[in-house]
Amino acid sequence: MVEILPMTQAHVDGVVQVEEASFSIPWTRRDFEKEINENNLAIYYVAVLDGKVVGYAGMWHVITEGHITNVAVLKEYRKQGIGDALMAKLEEVAMEKEMIGITLEVRISNAAAQHLYHKHGYRAEGLRKNYYPDTHEDAVIMWKYLPFYEGES
Repeated sequence: MVEILPMTQAHVDGVVQVEEASFSIPWTRRDFEKEINENNLAIYYVAVLDGKVVGYAGMWHVITEGHITNVAVLKEYRKQGIGDALMAKLEEVAMEKEMIGITLEVRISNAAAQHLYHKHGYRAEGLRKNYYPDTHEDAVIMWKYLPFYEGES
């Protein structure tokens, strides 16, 4: 059974492995260490199965909003509900902290990730042209408004 746990220094090696296997421009070990040790806005969780980090997700709590920085699951563990569990945990924390909404950017070509986000109630609300420096691909800006925010949803 997969456990969703707050990320600690002990998880960084596993998170870096997931990151490097998942992204063309991966964050470094130092990036993750700074996130969990120095960034007061950062909220990170890992998915652990049989003692192994198989996925992780992170979000920054910026004033009244969440900004998802990363969501990744090792390829061989995808389509098993791990991404769903990580997203649900971030949303649970956002609700506890009374955030009005959560935003993220996703590659326009990443249909699997967009499907996950749509499933969780996110909707496309904009585009960042040439957002990804490796391919100059556009990013879809997605938002999910939470129950604390009733105005513009």
